[in-house]
Amino acid sequence: MSGSQKLCRWALAAATFLLVSGPAFAEKRVALVLGNSNYQNVAPLANPVNDSARIAATLKDAGFDVVDSRRDMAAAETRRALRDFADRARDADIAVVYYAGHGIEVDGANYLIPVDARLERDTDIYDEGLSLDRILIAIEPAKKLRLVILDACRDNPFSRTMKRTVASRAIGQGLAKVEPTSPNVLIAYSAKAGSTAADGDGKNSPFTAALSHHLTKPGLDVRRAFGFVRDEVLKTTNNRQEPFVYGSLGGDDVPLVPAPRQAPAAAAAPTPAQSAQAEARRDYELALQIGNKSALNAFLAQYPDGFYASLAKLQLDKIAAEETRVAATEKARLAEQERARLAAEGAQKSQQAKAEAEAKAAEQARVAAEKAKQLAQEQAAAAEQKRVAAESATADKTSAPAPADKDKAVNVAALAAGPPQADVTKSVQAELRRVGCLAGNADGNWNSVSQRSLTLFNRYAGTKLDTKVASIDTLDTIKLKSSRVCPLVCEHGYKVDGERCTKITCAEGSFLNDDNECEPRRAKKPVATRDRPESRRVPEARQAREPRQVIVRRSQGPTGAGYSSTGRPLTGQERQVGCHSYGAIMSGVCP
Repeated sequence: MSGSQKLCRWALAAATFLLVSGPAFAEKRVALVLGNSNYQNVAPLANPVNDSARIAATLKDAGFDVVDSRRDMAAAETRRALRDFADRARDADIAVVYYAGHGIEVDGANYLIPVDARLERDTDIYDEGLSLDRILIAIEPAKKLRLVILDACRDNPFSRTMKRTVASRAIGQGLAKVEPTSPNVLIAYSAKAGSTAADGDGKNSPFTAALSHHLTKPGLDVRRAFGFVRDEVLKTTNNRQEPFVYGSLGGDDVPLVPAPRQAPAAAAAPTPAQSAQAEARRDYELALQIGNKSALNAFLAQYPDGFYASLAKLQLDKIAAEETRVAATEKARLAEQERARLAAEGAQKSQQAKAEAEAKAAEQARVAAEKAKQLAQEQAAAAEQKRVAAESATADKTSAPAPADKDKAVNVAALAAGPPQADVTKSVQAELRRVGCLAGNADGNWNSVSQRSLTLFNRYAGTKLDTKVASIDTLDTIKLKSSRVCPLVCEHGYKVDGERCTKITCAEGSFLNDDNECEPRRAKKPVATRDRPESRRVPEARQAREPRQVIVRRSQGPTGAGYSSTGRPLTGQERQVGCHSYGAIMSGVCP
């Protein structure tokens, strides 16, 4: 073979290699890994630095172009790191931010806490913390996938010590649920919104350990990878911790590490394929875990028919019924406000009658929407129960899986595992406290006090939630309320002052009565004694004067002129004054 022929053959082989292996290395992937353990103002955390080191090593081994690993970062340093990473992500296809440390939710927004934070007041979080939106801005330039992984759902000591400047400002447990507005964004929590995650007994947290096992498998779609992570964490924590993913992607697989391309001959070799039913089941579980309309519609676009398509449509009906109920409730509230306003302003009777009719119609629509929502929930729940029962029965009939199918076996075993009921109960109680309907602690015990608090919520919010049990639907409904629902009730001796109770202080000479009002003290009345009987005598000034009586007695002797009233003869003088007359006798002159 001549030298020119060898050169041509070598060039052809090199070109073939580039064509085959080129796509695997065409995408630029960058990552920022943060781990905060050594907090300066609260107790340090054991695992975040170890967790961040393990994830950084995992991403480097996966061939990421840039892996910027930082630890124990103050607020200013973290902001600079995010600014620098945003520059690296401008020409990247995949951008990943991993954070391990403390996080907190304030008024529905999530914040990461640097190691130098003090958080003496709830408003300090805006100055000393880093919002999740700031992270999303840093990775926004990436073209194909923007991924944020937060191992920050720990029990946060800052939320227990910080002072509340406004009573209505809610500080939640764990992190709040998010709905990314940009496309191709996934946000992964180590624990579902409103619940906390465990650090674990080993060197790494259960969530980080599962990530290192599944996240960078070549060719594995990132959504399916997080499904495997969820299954492993549920199994490791005995169903106490459930990771969750928010956001949605398109119909194509998006692996963090592309599958290795093979030569055409090798690629032609037959490989065992999963059944279409198994693929549909896995994709349905992923869409159900994400739980929004975009994910379910994407599933239906790929699987328009079949058993799992029917389940997805029921879930969409449930979401649509809830949206209709929320809209009808708001419309009824506005109609009632308008009716009350017209009545208070003394509007014309025709206007008041029209407003009253509209309010009545809106209330009827709200009740109908509430019933439709409950029916949709019952239908979706019944369908899910049948699905789980059927798949559990199928799993029991099958033999133990081969070692190559270990991940699949874990996924099937976790089908019936739902979120821990204790965490759901605590989250519902925390939300009831936020809206002012529960005065006790969120202890996870759904007792009579918690049931009464949910009854109060139903009364003032116009809902008909089941008070016997704390459910996910109950939690989602309460979270829709952004402010206080139940009126503030103060103890005796205190009065309502805005969003707080203040002590009632009475002026000198007054006391607080049973009606919680200040009342003047009455002067003491003199007490009569029984020592002297004369003390009971009525004063002379008050004694009634007796009338003077004049009794005229008439004698039985001779009467007439010349005789007195007694019958004796009158003297000359007595005759002169006329003593025989009645008036003279009454004058006292005559005898």
